[in-house]
Amino acid sequence: MSARIYKPARNAMQSGTAKTRRWVLEHELAEARRIEPLMGWTSSGDTRQQVRLFFDTKEEAIAYATREGIAYRVEEPKPEAPPRAMAYADNFRAGLPEPWTH
Repeated sequence: MSARIYKPARNAMQSGTAKTRRWVLEHELAEARRIEPLMGWTSSGDTRQQVRLFFDTKEEAIAYATREGIAYRVEEPKPEAPPRAMAYADNFRAGLPEPWTH
């Protein structure tokens, strides 16, 4: 039984950072998933993989895993690039590498 502690990445489809401030503890698969013959759904007998625990800090998540005797690995988040400040008028400025067209 092992777990992964990480900070979720920002959604690629949006510029917001909602749901990326907390740390997550997820259990890894203890057994392989299998296809149920009757309905064709993917299933598993391990219910721990359905649980995601959220913590405010990395230290809280590590303390929980240690207290419960769960082996864990921590994945540090990549540093975020600073946002580019750009005005709408910059799309039409002179000296662009290629002219703006529709």
